[in-house]
Amino acid sequence: MHIPEYSQIVSPLYLVTRKKNDFHWGPEQQQAFAQIKQEITHAVALDPVRTGPDVKNVLYSAAGNNGFSWSLWQKVPGETRGRPLGFWSRSYRGSEANYIPTEKEILAAYEGVQAASEVIGTEAQLLLVP
Repeated sequence: MHIPEYSQIVSPLYLVTRKKNDFHWGPEQQQAFAQIKQEITHAVALDPVRTGPDVKNVLYSAAGNNGFSWSLWQKVPGETRGRPLGFWSRSYRGSEANYIPTEKEILAAYEGVQAASEVIGTEAQLLLVP
């Protein structure tokens, strides 16, 4: 299942789960909770991994202000969009938030290649970064 921008949607919920913070459920948390419930009902189903000489593995990555995401798709001749194999995202850790945009994009691409290799092994990949 894939939920676009998951880490950004649920970030207000993570704030109330940290031990160092007092628990406070406010409007921001309620809005995030309502939005994630809505997103779950419209989530994209993932396909199984396909193999073969005509199968192309395509990795997309993107970095934003709060975190980054990447997705892995497979395309065969005749398909225009391809089929999703996986979607990942995470918030920046520590000093990663201070990286310049180019470094954030490189980090997203690196993490994407690492995650994709766990799904498709060492198969050749096409990496697309906006």
